[in-house]
Amino acid sequence: MDSRRIFLKKAMIGAISASALPTSLAMANTAQKGAKKPIVISTWDFGVAANQAAWKILQTGGSALDAVEAGVQVAESDLSNPTVGKGGYPDRDGHVTLDACIMDAEGNCGSVAALEHIAHPISVARKVMEDTPHVMLVGEGALQFALEKGFEKEDLLIPSSKEAWQEWLKERQYKPIMNIENKSFNTERLPGNQYNHDTIGMLALDASGNLSGACTTSGMAFKMRGRVGDSPIIGAGLYVDNEIGAATSTGVGEEVIRTVGSFLVVELMRQGYSPEAACKEAVERIVKKKPEIAKEIQVGFLALNKKGEYGSYALQSGFSFAVCHNEQQDILEKGKHIF
Repeated sequence: MDSRRIFLKKAMIGAISASALPTSLAMANTAQKGAKKPIVISTWDFGVAANQAAWKILQTGGSALDAVEAGVQVAESDLSNPTVGKGGYPDRDGHVTLDACIMDAEGNCGSVAALEHIAHPISVARKVMEDTPHVMLVGEGALQFALEKGFEKEDLLIPSSKEAWQEWLKERQYKPIMNIENKSFNTERLPGNQYNHDTIGMLALDASGNLSGACTTSGMAFKMRGRVGDSPIIGAGLYVDNEIGAATSTGVGEEVIRTVGSFLVVELMRQGYSPEAACKEAVERIVKKKPEIAKEIQVGFLALNKKGEYGSYALQSGFSFAVCHNEQQDILEKGKHIF
């Protein structure tokens, strides 16, 4: 009789525990993709080429940290990309200023913001992480450090970006179009006053089971001088916790900063959310805080957990992300969205 009572008691406790799980946690079993290792994922269509560069390192047993640095350098070097690196559009005073951050499996991180004249800010960010006691260097100090480390100083304002900036100066209107980074959305360069900013965020899990991430951008096209968004801010544009997973963001950085978005996504995964469910919850926080603004802007999150499962969610349709693993190296997926 006593054993029967104990059995019934345990059964009741189990039923109560299951019914008490939040709906979002229940989604964790249905909203995850993948479970592959090694794997690299990144934001937007241009993430496909970036992933392939990262994959060359991962497939030979290289580290996730080396992979994400090499991967995003591809986007930084792409002169046809007006949202990242040397091809990026300038601020409203005609200065191309770049932001980037990087984070490894041990919680080490480095960042640069408002960096001018250096084509690969991600590599400067890594040097900040590895060669200084600091996390972030900005502006003239970041440039001084880069030059001391042997980086080449160059003019980042390429002719096409200068032309777009001069066109924008005629009316000085800031009217960004969402998802312009997605080449399948629009393959033609638009007049300068219609070009949005954006980011490449990349997350990788290597064969040893270690995570790293990188994020780099030229920021908002024709932004105010000195403006910095979420991309170089650890916890906003990027966060890595090697016990749990990693996340990165894309879109209007001000709203990501207000919710400490990438850190939020990782903490939700710690609570048991799948990558996709965690990204959705982070996007919904933005909607809750700024419902009217949320309808007019784009923000997307991308996440990868320790198992190699990945997911994304965005405010608006049009967000794409690239996936690369042993089975296929050129996958492009559409992110789910709220509106």
